[in-house]
Amino acid sequence: MKENSKKLIETFEELSNLSDYSFVNKLNCDPDAKHNADNKFPREVFSGHYVSVSPTAIKDPIYISHSKDFFKELGLSEGLIKSDDFIKMFSGDMSNIPKLEQNIGWATGYALSIYGKEYYAQCPFQTGNGYGDGRAISVFEALINNKRWEFQLKGAGKTPYCRGADGRAVLRSSVREFLAQEHMHALGIATSRSLTLFTSTKEQVNRPWFRDNSYSKDPEVMIEEDVAITTRVASSFIRVGQIELFGRRARKNEHENALKELEMIVLHLIDREYSEEIKNDLNLEEKVIILAKHFQNRLTSLIVNWIRVGYCQGNFNSDNCAAGGFTLDYGPFGFIEMFDPKYQSWTGGGMHFSFFNQPLAAEKNFKSFCSALKPLISSSSNVLEELEEIENNFAKVMQSKMQNMWASKLGIPKFDVELFEELINLMIETKVDYTIFFRELSQIPNDINKIEKSFYGNLKNENIKLRWNTWLEIWKSIINVNDEESKQKLSNQMKLVNPKYTLREWHLVWAYQEAQDGNYEPVHQLQEIMTNPYDDQTKDIENKYYTKKPSDFFGIAGISHVSCSS
Repeated sequence: MKENSKKLIETFEELSNLSDYSFVNKLNCDPDAKHNADNKFPREVFSGHYVSVSPTAIKDPIYISHSKDFFKELGLSEGLIKSDDFIKMFSGDMSNIPKLEQNIGWATGYALSIYGKEYYAQCPFQTGNGYGDGRAISVFEALINNKRWEFQLKGAGKTPYCRGADGRAVLRSSVREFLAQEHMHALGIATSRSLTLFTSTKEQVNRPWFRDNSYSKDPEVMIEEDVAITTRVASSFIRVGQIELFGRRARKNEHENALKELEMIVLHLIDREYSEEIKNDLNLEEKVIILAKHFQNRLTSLIVNWIRVGYCQGNFNSDNCAAGGFTLDYGPFGFIEMFDPKYQSWTGGGMHFSFFNQPLAAEKNFKSFCSALKPLISSSSNVLEELEEIENNFAKVMQSKMQNMWASKLGIPKFDVELFEELINLMIETKVDYTIFFRELSQIPNDINKIEKSFYGNLKNENIKLRWNTWLEIWKSIINVNDEESKQKLSNQMKLVNPKYTLREWHLVWAYQEAQDGNYEPVHQLQEIMTNPYDDQTKDIENKYYTKKPSDFFGIAGISHVSCSS
């Protein structure tokens, strides 16, 4: 294994020398790949953990941005962004880079479960053997400062899993994902990271979208959009759906190596994501049980944090659930503005992926994960019972963490169900901005006047006003701050839980619309603000970004709701 010290990585050659391709070296390639030319057309993939496929470069790439924070964490020199080979690699032109240890990428297959139900029909072959990375291609894996990272291009062209699509991502969705990943990291939430964002004005693709100022829930027109490639980086990109694919094959004994390939991918997941928690000298059954426990812990913590900051995944299928327990795949996501437990930004998502239903959606994904593990321990009834006990304990673990989170958002020592339920009812009835309300509450207001800033409507109903004042009095009696020092201490503590800035869709729309016209400054501005979401920033920034959604935007397609972003 090749590693580096804390020395700054100045050149692309220095970066490439850190390559260590564990996924392709330790796991099985699709045996049919060598018989299918460049593997850029839809086909069934029956076995193997990945398919070798080269990305399709975008024409004349234009640099938009990179994550300065992530560059620093990796120890990458800012000068790298001007390196020809660096630009080639992360705009999809890796086949033209000399001296690269591996100049071909890899795409992976996975199964699809929606809310715990197995689906095969969306696969063009009706078998599930066509599900997988249709436009996401991993191109690099390296050990950097003793930590393993995998670099994946999104929008890098066709793979066998593209199901007839063009394999491209458009600028609109690429700007959204690029900004969202670094924002989530700054919020303190486990996530894949953003490295670079490139676009091209020499290549366009057609996508379904909405007419201007439309209230339609469904796309109405085809629009031509510039293509883009964003590079996302993670410790691995192994998904629950990936484990599930091999679990299904083993369960059905689809080929002679099915059970072995399941074992290989599970052990590789442990090596990539859980090596600190799971000792290598344990037997397979012991590893499976510990894996289930730790994934449960990570997944429940993740969902609690999503709700803490007002994030809704929108399309939380098992294939969009990272087996490492972090946020993955920023397609139809959204940050809630006017509070609604049923909030769902994606018109195709349904109630099962709505804001307050995310804990249950996560539980469904966890059950799919546990089901996939069961063929590995089927010979031991005791171990199966232990796994099922862990599986059935998910809701209890989630509830406990959720209550602790609400207590921390409210600054109270322990969860108070009556206080919480009355607050939720008041927030719904008063139409409260989720982020602004909790941030203003963090100031420990003396009366309702301060938090009225977060209300979308005027507080005309005297009964509601009385209920708010009563709620505030009860809350203040519980937090029990008697002097300015204790008040300031609690306020500071709550501000670390309740961000001041979240990535609102109408700000994103402005950024990607300007980017389509060649103005990338709004992307840079949002990047700067949203990577400091807990800080009080300048008055100008506060006036522009710490503000409620304009009334003209409510119900507007592409702002209040989106189709599956591509």
